Amino acid sequence: MIKKCIFYSSFALTVGFISQGFKPLENKNEQWFFIEENQSSPQIFPSVEVTDYVTNNTPLSGKSFTGYKESLAFKESQGKYQKVNSLGYMGKYQFGVSSLKTIGISNKCDFLHNPELQEKAFVTLLSVNKAILKKEIIKFDGKIINGIKITESGILAAAHLGGAGSVKRFFSSRGRLIKKDAFGTSIVSYLKKFGGYDTTSIKANLYATI
Repeated sequence: MIKKCIFYSSFALTVGFISQGFKPLENKNEQWFFIEENQSSPQIFPSVEVTDYVTNNTPLSGKSFTGYKESLAFKESQGKYQKVNSLGYMGKYQFGVSSLKTIGISNKCDFLHNPELQEKAFVTLLSVNKAILKKEIIKFDGKIINGIKITESGILAAAHLGGAGSVKRFFSSRGRLIKKDAFGTSIVSYLKKFGGYDTTSIKANLYATI
């Protein structure tokens, strides 16, 4: 009997000792990003806040309006507010002087150094172009022309590049008259590249100004 007690006691101790080696790690529910210690300004990668990425030099993903404007801005200027190209087009969205006058902006210097004004100008010009191209948007949205699915966001992007008039001529010519800018970029490329984004928040207003 004593031998059996010693045997079972030894067996229990042995099992208990071995099981300690398989004890699961304590789950502290740690976040999936890390903060490096001993830094005056902790670096967090990746951030859980979407707003931490809006000033990056790469466009946001997704088909939201934010994704739309940031992607278009990256194409135009790599998102640089103070960029002026060789033809005098200015800012993050590369506005020409005539487009600025259309929406009530006359001071180029103020425009170039005011990011908030540039963002408002972009939305305002979209509103004007959406009003000018209302019939084209209604008629051709969802149609296939030259192998490209036409969408409202693509139409507005093409108008930003070449003007609303060039977009009207493109549709009235059944896709034969295709305007290109001085660098060889065509409105068709913008119809394709910027199609399918959500621009429903833009309200058509022919007389919109800043």
